[in-house]
Amino acid sequence: MDYVPFGPTGIRVSELCLGTMTFGNEADEATSVAIMDRALDAGINFFDTADLYNAGLTEEIVGRWLQGHRDEIVLASKVHFPTGDGVNARGSSRLHIIKGVEACLKRLQTDWVDVLYLHHWDADTPLDETLSALTHLVDHGKVLYCGVSNFAAWQTTEAMCAADAGGLAPIVATQPMYNLVKRQAEVEILPMAYEHDLAVCPYSPMGAGLLSGKYQRKEEGRITTNKMYKERYADPEYRAVSDRFVAYAEDIGHSPAALSIAWVQNHPAVTSTIIGARNIDQFDTALSSLDIPMDGKARAAISALSTEPPLATDREKSGVIPFQDAEEE
Repeated sequence: MDYVPFGPTGIRVSELCLGTMTFGNEADEATSVAIMDRALDAGINFFDTADLYNAGLTEEIVGRWLQGHRDEIVLASKVHFPTGDGVNARGSSRLHIIKGVEACLKRLQTDWVDVLYLHHWDADTPLDETLSALTHLVDHGKVLYCGVSNFAAWQTTEAMCAADAGGLAPIVATQPMYNLVKRQAEVEILPMAYEHDLAVCPYSPMGAGLLSGKYQRKEEGRITTNKMYKERYADPEYRAVSDRFVAYAEDIGHSPAALSIAWVQNHPAVTSTIIGARNIDQFDTALSSLDIPMDGKARAAISALSTEPPLATDREKSGVIPFQDAEEE
C-alpha cells in the first residue's frame, strides 16, 4: 500500500479508501467488522462514511469498531442530506451542520472527524454561513479538514475563494463520482483539483457494479434493485461500454472490478479511490487492483473503450492534465 499526500494538509492517506455505505445494509455488522479488519491489515488508513448512510446505522457500526483504532484511521464523514423529518434537518445551514456533526460524533464515538465533506451544493444557504459553520467546528477541534462532495468545479472554486477571502477554514479535498462510464470529472473537476492541489477521492469506480462483470453474469446489484442507480446508469451506451470493458479485462486476465479501480486510481489528479464491498470476497477483489500495472499505454487502451467527454472549451485542450507515461510511449 502506498501512502500519498492528502492535498495541502501535510498528512498522508492510503491510495485506497474504505467506503462504508454497505455497512448495516448489504453487509451486516459482523461482515462490516471483518471488512474493516481486513482493510486495516492491508494498510488502508482512510475510511469514508456519511450521516446519511443507512439512517446513521453505518456510522454506529464504524464507531463501535473504531474503539482502539481511532489514532490509526483518517476518518471522513459528510453532512447535508436529510437526517430526519424536520424542515431544518437538511441542507448546509449553520444549524444543520453543527447539529449534524454533533450527532455524527456521538454515533462514531469519537471527539473529532479528520475530514468533513459538504455532501452536496446548497443553493439556498449563503456560502459564508456554511463555511463559518465549518470554521467553528475546526476551531473547536471537532473537524480537522474540510472538503466538498458532488460539487461542480465552479462550485468548488466558489467555496475555496470564499473561504480564502473570509479567512475561513480552507477547502482541501473534493469527492466526485468518477469511473469509465461517468467521465465528466475529467472535463473540469480533475484539472481544477490538480491545479489547486486539492485531494481527490473519487467514489463509485466500478459504476455501481456496471464495470465489475456482475450484470453480464446476470447477478443482482444496485442497478437492478435501486431506482436511483437504475436511472443514473440508464443510458444504453453505458452498458455497451461495460460489455467492451468486461471482455477486455477478461481477455488480458484481470478481474473487471479490480481493473476499473486501477484505471481510476491511475489518474494523476486522483489521491485515494473509495472502494466498498458487501463481503470479504468483494473487498479482496477490490484490493487486488493494487497489483495491476497501469502505465500510460494501458490506461489509453482502457479509456478508448468509452467515449471521451467533450472539452471544457471547443477551442483547444487547455487545462488537460498531461499523462507523462502516455507521452513517453
